[in-house]
Amino acid sequence: MLAGISAITLATHDMAGAVLFYRALGFALKSGGPTAGFTSFHAGTDYLNLIMMPPGRIWSWWGRVIFHVDDVDAHYAQALSAGLKPEFSPRNGSWGERYFHILDPDGHELSFACPM
Repeated sequence: MLAGISAITLATHDMAGAVLFYRALGFALKSGGPTAGFTSFHAGTDYLNLIMMPPGRIWSWWGRVIFHVDDVDAHYAQALSAGLKPEFSPRNGSWGERYFHILDPDGHELSFACPM
């Protein structure tokens, strides 16, 4: 039986830019940083990791990571105040969550959501 997801690791070509992006969204740095080959952030009791990839390694859309937050509108405002550009303003989904999406610097799609 699976108990849950401990961490997700995303590839990046620009660790410094990715670290700035995730810190601007409120992720707390656990280890690594702008010059590291591997960086880990706290995501509640779990982790979001970044791993440095060589420039020749490319990927297309791979899916979406969904993070639950206490207040989607406040998180959206935080992203805007940090100069980030979410794909759309928070909206209510028919499945009972309020959410918005944003792309990280490497094109990974993130969703921030909370139950309505």
